[in-house]
Amino acid sequence: MSVSRDVYIAPGWQRRLTVREYHRMIDAGILDEDEHVELLGGVLVAMSPHGPRHARALRTLNRLLVKSLSAEYEVLPQLPLTLDDGSEPEPDLAVVRAADAADATRHPTTAVLVIEVASSSLDIDRAKAAIYAGAGVAEYWIVNIDEELIEVYRDPAPATSRYTTTIRAARGESLTAQAVPDIVVAVDDVIG
Repeated sequence: MSVSRDVYIAPGWQRRLTVREYHRMIDAGILDEDEHVELLGGVLVAMSPHGPRHARALRTLNRLLVKSLSAEYEVLPQLPLTLDDGSEPEPDLAVVRAADAADATRHPTTAVLVIEVASSSLDIDRAKAAIYAGAGVAEYWIVNIDEELIEVYRDPAPATSRYTTTIRAARGESLTAQAVPDIVVAVDDVIG
């Protein structure tokens, strides 16, 4: 059986999923817990596989974040954030307050910093900025592997689902997270 992959369905005809329905699909075995998808705006989106540069950047950032943070924060590597009724992304890294991660019955519902490492997923990761801003995530970084820079989105305006400040940090520069000033990252260390 052949499945067409190039069919456009107008948004008005699409049946969007809620986070609750998404979890029921996982619980029923329709989606495997190791399925490489995330729920974004009510749509299941395939997650791209990690190449070696992506994996290295992720390992480096994870190590730097864990070493930099006090017990007030927790680093979540590739774990879900339930941001609204239709979005449960699984960012490469999320820094959350430890108290927000303490409830074992649910995923955290906010983060102070979210980081995505992007190459082939760059367009999707840029589109996620609206979801993160709408949820009030204080700061969002995209490690743009191909352009060898980090895109930084700050100052969310949840009502418009936009960040009001955007900067780009290139090789030779360092970043200090506005949301958590203990986090200082040299772009060269991450890009490799």
